[in-house]
Amino acid sequence: MIKHFLKISSGVFALMIAFSTHAQTNHKTTKHLPKSDEKRLSAKIDSLVSLMTLEEKVSMIKSASAFTNGGVPRLGIPEIVMSDGPHGVRHEVNRDWSRNEKVDSRATFLPAEIALASTWNKDLAYKYGTVLGTEAKHRGKDIILGPGINIVRSPLNGRNFEYMSEDPYLISVMGVGYVKGVQDQGISACVKHYLANNQETKRQEVDVLMDERALREIYLPGFKAAVQKGNAYTIMGAYNKFRGQYCTHNEYLINKVLKGEMGFKGAVISDWSAVQNTMQALKFGTDIEMGTEMRNWGNWNFNKVFMGDTAISLVKAGVVDVSYIDAKVKRILWVMHKINMFGKRTPGAINTPEHQKVALNVAEEGIVLLKNNNILPLKKDALKSIAVIGDNAVRLQAEGGGSAQVLAYYEITPLKGLRNVYAPDTQKVSFSQGYVVKKDGTADPQLIAEAVKAASEAEVAIVIGGFVHGYTNEWNDKAFDSEGADKKDIKLPFGQDELIKAVVKANPNTIVVLLGGSASDMSQWVNDVKAIAQVWYPGMEGGNALANILFGKTNPSGKLPVTFPKQLSDMPSHSIGEFPGDSTVNYKEGIFVGYRHFDTHHIEPLFPFGHGLSYTQFAFSNLHVQKQGENVLVSLSLKNTGKVDGAEVVQVYVSDEQASVERPKQELKAFEKVFLKAGESKNISLTLGKEAFQFFDDKKLDWVLEAGKFTINVGSSSKEIKLKGAVSF
Repeated sequence: MIKHFLKISSGVFALMIAFSTHAQTNHKTTKHLPKSDEKRLSAKIDSLVSLMTLEEKVSMIKSASAFTNGGVPRLGIPEIVMSDGPHGVRHEVNRDWSRNEKVDSRATFLPAEIALASTWNKDLAYKYGTVLGTEAKHRGKDIILGPGINIVRSPLNGRNFEYMSEDPYLISVMGVGYVKGVQDQGISACVKHYLANNQETKRQEVDVLMDERALREIYLPGFKAAVQKGNAYTIMGAYNKFRGQYCTHNEYLINKVLKGEMGFKGAVISDWSAVQNTMQALKFGTDIEMGTEMRNWGNWNFNKVFMGDTAISLVKAGVVDVSYIDAKVKRILWVMHKINMFGKRTPGAINTPEHQKVALNVAEEGIVLLKNNNILPLKKDALKSIAVIGDNAVRLQAEGGGSAQVLAYYEITPLKGLRNVYAPDTQKVSFSQGYVVKKDGTADPQLIAEAVKAASEAEVAIVIGGFVHGYTNEWNDKAFDSEGADKKDIKLPFGQDELIKAVVKANPNTIVVLLGGSASDMSQWVNDVKAIAQVWYPGMEGGNALANILFGKTNPSGKLPVTFPKQLSDMPSHSIGEFPGDSTVNYKEGIFVGYRHFDTHHIEPLFPFGHGLSYTQFAFSNLHVQKQGENVLVSLSLKNTGKVDGAEVVQVYVSDEQASVERPKQELKAFEKVFLKAGESKNISLTLGKEAFQFFDDKKLDWVLEAGKFTINVGSSSKEIKLKGAVSF
């Protein structure tokens, strides 16, 4: 484990000893200090700041290397060490960004965040964060740059795999679990990207224009929950502009909303090189500026920042009051205290059996069985042969995707997982590549012919395709999910449609398994294949998880966290709004994102939000809806009526029947994942607070709960409503 070695001068030794008395080795005891302790801590921070020179203060608010800010050795203040990424601690880099080959950089490669959201499992969200926090601590990190909680507005966004959902409530619940899991290990989560970083195209210049209601109802709730319920210590500002001002120093978003209304006490960290204006950064809330001017690749100048020498000159000239600098340093020191940088941390751990189990469980519960026409689960003893087809069956994904890359200890590919569970014998599990990942994205007739032959000779064919992780200089931009660029459409690249149609013709017992960060166009073959599974990017245990699902060792329980459209033009960001924006992007669809649009405007999706099949059946009954003060209690019975153990997600949607403003047909406001043995029943109770019934009035600039009738829809997806109740206010 890398440790912080503090050299404390004798003049401030006593102060630092006092400062560290609040830094407990067990972080869980420091999460909510009594007001008196917070007041004493604030006084100690003030005293420490008073000992600093202006130059020392400024060193703390800017990057000192690729992933550190500046420390103050004279006062025993270390650099803060940060690391990507959202689903695994990134490999080590040198101060110039080159990979550090001298240290062991391997880490647990967890499934992507969209796979985590597909579990709809609050407990798994916490465990996921726990793995990240524990491994970050083992690697000597102080902040891990995640979770990503931007709304999935379009399936083309290259970073959808790093985000969670189109729905703010699902994001809020899963994001809070992630944040708490990380921070209970004594490491800070850094919630990103604040705000509306919904496209990678021209992300450093595009100006996002949206109305206030959309901001409050769709794009802010996840961040608000992370701050007020998750107690997140750091937030990362986005690259894009919002209403004309860059997000990372946006007076309205940061000073008024985040630090004002939400009461955020921690530090705002810029995305790397996202600061664009010195005065705005100093006055409008940027606390740490990360990133630098890059003259040539690998030639980084860490002093060439906006809040560096220029800030010192402005303060000395009397143009900027030093109080702006002091406020930033105080926030940074507050975070450093919260993550125990002045005390002794408990040890971390990496790639433990428990971490591997979390990776497997998230991958299993995150796999969404979209279609099953009586072919799954496969019968291991009765099945004679399988033809596995597709480059994604053998492709390693861990080191792609941009800043989300992970140097994995291992990665079980789908082919390896199927052989692990079914049979290592290549005669029973054959492999054909089927397509080639290449820049022109076209089909390879020879590979298709080979795949057809293999499929015709096997009892079952499993085509494993979808998208891939990559970078813009490597592959066709229709093919990849990665930071820095968006896909051009949702059609499968490399001739996969031709491949699947040819394989189905050769073998009607065809199963399609798709990797990727969002929806894909399945229109050419969706009705012809026997089964479809969406596995996202399933992490280092992904192959084992897939095999466990296909062979019924694990009952599928994943649910879609996004709507899968029949065609891209059905998406509101494309049919009503704009995507991608050029100099500006208008979110003209407002609050009607994802299923809110599909349900309200009666557009049939390919697969609806919340959809996911099981190998068993569940019965919903005995719904009761009762007001309890300002809350509404929703209770029901759920029974597993099938022959195998499984899990169902009880989803509660609220419909306002008498609104004075246009509202979505229904909105997700509560859910619970319930595990039941075959034949078992459970009574489920969920509480809806008054916020579940409110809308944001952009004229009053306040939340409103109107009198009237509300329908409570309970089901297994946004389209599969099983029970209906009502409540009036």
